[in-house]
Amino acid sequence: AGMERSGDATRAVADWRLAAWTLFSVLLPVLITAWCSFQRSRRQLLIRDIFRKSKHDWRYTDLFGQPSYCCVCGQHILRGAFCGCCGLRVGERCLKKADQRFSCKEVMLRGSGSSAPHHWVRGNVPLCSCCVLCKQQCGTQPKLCDYRCVWCQYTVHDECMVDCLRTEDCTFGEFKDLIIPPYYLSTINQMRKEKRTSYEKVVPYCGKHWMPVIVLANTRSGNNMGETLLGEFKMLLNPVQVFDLSKIAPAKALQLCTWLPCNAVRVLVCGGDGTVGWVLDAIDEMKIKGQERYIPQVAILPLGTGNDLSNTLGWGAGYAGEVPVEQILRNVMEADGIKLDRWKVQVTNKGYYNLRKPKVFTMNNYFSIGPDALMALNFHAHREKTPSLFSSRIINKAVYFFYGTKDCLVQECKDLNKKVELELDGERIELPNLEGIIVLNIGYWGGGCRLWEGMGDEPYPLARHDDGLLEVVGVHGSFHCAQIQVKLANPVRLGQAHTVRLILKSSKMPMQVDGEPWAQGPCTVTITHKTHALMLYHSGEQTDDDDASSLSE
Repeated sequence: AGMERSGDATRAVADWRLAAWTLFSVLLPVLITAWCSFQRSRRQLLIRDIFRKSKHDWRYTDLFGQPSYCCVCGQHILRGAFCGCCGLRVGERCLKKADQRFSCKEVMLRGSGSSAPHHWVRGNVPLCSCCVLCKQQCGTQPKLCDYRCVWCQYTVHDECMVDCLRTEDCTFGEFKDLIIPPYYLSTINQMRKEKRTSYEKVVPYCGKHWMPVIVLANTRSGNNMGETLLGEFKMLLNPVQVFDLSKIAPAKALQLCTWLPCNAVRVLVCGGDGTVGWVLDAIDEMKIKGQERYIPQVAILPLGTGNDLSNTLGWGAGYAGEVPVEQILRNVMEADGIKLDRWKVQVTNKGYYNLRKPKVFTMNNYFSIGPDALMALNFHAHREKTPSLFSSRIINKAVYFFYGTKDCLVQECKDLNKKVELELDGERIELPNLEGIIVLNIGYWGGGCRLWEGMGDEPYPLARHDDGLLEVVGVHGSFHCAQIQVKLANPVRLGQAHTVRLILKSSKMPMQVDGEPWAQGPCTVTITHKTHALMLYHSGEQTDDDDASSLSE
């Protein structure tokens, strides 16, 4: 009996130990994870507090994309923060010291003057850079060494740095004609306080060929490259020239034009065709306010899905980081000024709904009714429900393909010719059997297809975007649209006109203006010329059979 009791006690102790070790093995990872999460949250709160109070444009990263060294302690760091304006890199522990010790790029100098000194930052220079004095490669040593000026981007070895370089005036480097110098803004600010408006007297200090650029980036467009581009442009230009359109409206950002010389400003819009239209609408508001002499010329960096306007103006069908930001700025400097027709689209409802105020849109690219508008409407509805899924240009085009394939089977827009009447310059057009009608202002449609010219040897002139004429074509359905895009078929050409009138007699049909779709009941659509926009054409990015000479006349 005693041995049995001893065995029971031993088993009880063993069971207790097993339960204890099991509990410990379960709780330990949980406790470690909770402690790490608490420390990370606490660290992030401290970092955010420093970021909020700092003059630097700090951005945190868990892993630097290249070998980096802390600007305070000189140690190699894997994670930490970097300034999106001056390029400083710092480890977490040294962040507060770096904020106190180093100044950021000054967008406006105190006092008056016509020059600015170099702003040297030590370490983490680009590996492809060369010393401005000895012409040897910089950044090859695995330590915090060598200097880079955040304005002119010149780099200098430690041993080549001399006192004269620290004190001499900065030339602002290759992009001096695009940068708004900090001394210019301080001078203009003083003149505005004194109610003087003769800004032209300050311009000679900035150079004979000065054409300042304003960068407007939509961080929500297409492939989500806007955030990266913002930092790269701030590094090369004055940060005051670079705006995030998710935080500030174009109308407010463009007021910077009124601080700059008349008819000299260039605007680079980083986004899709919708973003470009948003900016052009803001420029039209400037005309209404009497600021016509400050109207800028507009270039495009295509970040959207279709990018047909960008393609028409020679800026390409889409940007995915394959071209350095420096080359983009060179292209903006070399681009030629042209005009773009802008059109007023008025939609007047019929019957009971006629009591409502007509819808009015501004069209830059095209208006359509039928299958392509239906695809855009379905895509738009899907994106509104799950916007996080539509962060890639490839995914967006795949969704368009899915809805186009679906419409090939369903044919929701069939017999359109029985439901609408079309008038070109007041003359009624007899319609063949169609499912869609597209009214074009530019050469490209549907993500890179030249719709009006089509294929073959038929003598159709190139569509122009500055002749005050609209090209009107018809399509037989989604499958016909697909055939046109791969150059296996031509559209039904209905004619050219200065004014287009379309009457939807019955039922509800999908319509779109520049990719903004809606479902529309019986109505009258009238398209008339509204105004011209000043754009920039880049002849180095011609696509397909584009005729550069006809566009740049």
